[in-house]
Amino acid sequence: MPVTGYTDALHDALERLDGLGFERGADADLANHGPMGAEALAALGHTDQVAAWVEGYRTAMPHNPVPAPRFALDAGDASSWRPALGDFSRVGDWEELFRRELAEAPWAEVLTRWWPRLLPGMLAGLTHGTIRTAHAVRSLATTPAPTPAQLTELAGGLAYWAARFAHLPGQVRMSGTHDLAAAVAALPRTPHTGERRGRAAAAHRLVHPDELTGYTEALGALAPVPADRTQEMLSDLTAEFAGVYTGHPEVFAVPLIHGVTAPAAVRLVLPHLPQELHEPSLAALWHVGTTLLVAFTEHRSGEADAAREAAEAAAELPSFDELAARAAEHGDEHVIKFTEACRREHALRPDHRYPAAVLTAQQRITPRRPRASRR
Repeated sequence: MPVTGYTDALHDALERLDGLGFERGADADLANHGPMGAEALAALGHTDQVAAWVEGYRTAMPHNPVPAPRFALDAGDASSWRPALGDFSRVGDWEELFRRELAEAPWAEVLTRWWPRLLPGMLAGLTHGTIRTAHAVRSLATTPAPTPAQLTELAGGLAYWAARFAHLPGQVRMSGTHDLAAAVAALPRTPHTGERRGRAAAAHRLVHPDELTGYTEALGALAPVPADRTQEMLSDLTAEFAGVYTGHPEVFAVPLIHGVTAPAAVRLVLPHLPQELHEPSLAALWHVGTTLLVAFTEHRSGEADAAREAAEAAAELPSFDELAARAAEHGDEHVIKFTEACRREHALRPDHRYPAAVLTAQQRITPRRPRASRR
């Protein structure tokens, strides 16, 4: 049994990760997964391993310096903050803005104010702005008296989202007649070059409208979602994209994970938002999911998908307790987050695609073993 509780493990992790920055990697713009991975590992119940995992993550690769704040942003003046959306050189200004906001108002109020402003740029940092925000929200929701470290982490998630804001081509109307599976099948696929794949690694340069023949039309294929089906639709999205993940072994193992982790993250946030923001959130998730498919996959699996799903359904898959233990031992941040998201989704609506996808990720992604904790 864990000796360290969720709250203590997370607070210790945030202290260790303080000042680490937003990204790492000289040219790849890789998001800082430290706070997200630590929170997910704690949520999986492996709280005694969080400190060692954080130490290993913190020292595995140098993180990039954070651009210093330059000009203060005014939350009440769109002409001040709107031009700074998607400008990573202003990430320091965004972080200062959200720290001020969170010092002056309850965190849920700040979240509600900024969620619709940032929603059109959900792809930010390959959805990591949204996901980091959601992990911070789950932490905050556990206590009536947030600590400064928890509020700082929410400011960091929102700042990264704003600074890597990535507006996508087309507009989602969700006014068609297709269910989710049919809408996914209707998406166009275009041949990709190696250069395209290289550019796709940076989420803020993911796609260009002139490359997506038929994509804009396909965005409207999904049928409207009634207000009382929001939670069900989130399950549809995560299960469908878990199947997509295992169905495309030709694709680099990480990007398609976010077709599951992004909607699973949004599910954590929706209880803290007014009802009128739920449908736009689903539309943004559909927009992001279709973009990931068009950007990273080159073909429809068709009959091969059906055969694979039948084999998965009949297979003996590990339990999620076993998969969680394997994720903690594996150590990779994407594996930890993916395992936690799929376990949570599977608990809400069991589907063999979740454990199958997690097992696939654990086998395809190179392990990173946690090191012993030290202070």
